[in-house]
Amino acid sequence: MKRKNEQKITFDNPGSTPVLRELMAKANTHRSAEKEVLASLPPALATGTRFVSCIEGELTLSTDSAGKASQIRFRQHEIMEALRENELFRFVWKLKVKVVPPRFSEKPPAKKLALSKENARLLKEEARHTKDQKLREVLEKLASHARD
Repeated sequence: MKRKNEQKITFDNPGSTPVLRELMAKANTHRSAEKEVLASLPPALATGTRFVSCIEGELTLSTDSAGKASQIRFRQHEIMEALRENELFRFVWKLKVKVVPPRFSEKPPAKKLALSKENARLLKEEARHTKDQKLREVLEKLASHARD
């Protein structure tokens, strides 16, 4: 029996599995086609744009915003003209653009702002005029968080 580390299949050498070889060949073809498509796009539109497929002369792209999709549609004739110089895209006659927003928005963590002296003074003043004892205590505690 082979040791566990000898049983691993590497993607560099797919071995005797024809299905894996075929998948790797398709993936390499897709990667090279995507490079060609992105090279034909203006640099501002290439970021965030992906090649999806090219079936029966219909080229499908996906982009992360509607604005980029509109700009690609507006420039579709010059993009397709540049692509037709490549053998893979010789018969492209239609360009379809889909908008696929990013899955996760990267929001910066919210920064807690320090309470200003003026706001602390206003809270203390409001606490003095409040009849409810618990509310007065809460307002005074909030006012004590003022920055120095």
